[in-house]
Amino acid sequence: MSIRRVVPDIRSDRFDDSRAFYVDLLGFTVAMDLHDVMTFASPANPTAQVTLIRSDGSVLPQITVEVADVDAIYGEAQRRGADVVYRIADEPWGVRRFFLRDPNGIVVNVMSHTP
Repeated sequence: MSIRRVVPDIRSDRFDDSRAFYVDLLGFTVAMDLHDVMTFASPANPTAQVTLIRSDGSVLPQITVEVADVDAIYGEAQRRGADVVYRIADEPWGVRRFFLRDPNGIVVNVMSHTP
């Protein structure tokens, strides 16, 4: 298994304040802005990222793990009887992902970019 990056996911309804904090104060750039999801990346190390997710009442991840082969991890999670809370899906913004709960109750977004 190849892990490409790990990103904390923060629930927020304060996107403007957060943009000012992460961009203006800490020096991140906005790598992605999909209105309900915004990712900040380090200009010097683009895999060092923080993501904001607007709360909408649904199950939201608290951490994202990008892997080389999300289907292999999904198959292993099913084999082990892991607590999958969002089945694997291709998302319109170019990722294939699923959510599962870790032993601490943390929701983990496991994903790969699609070609």
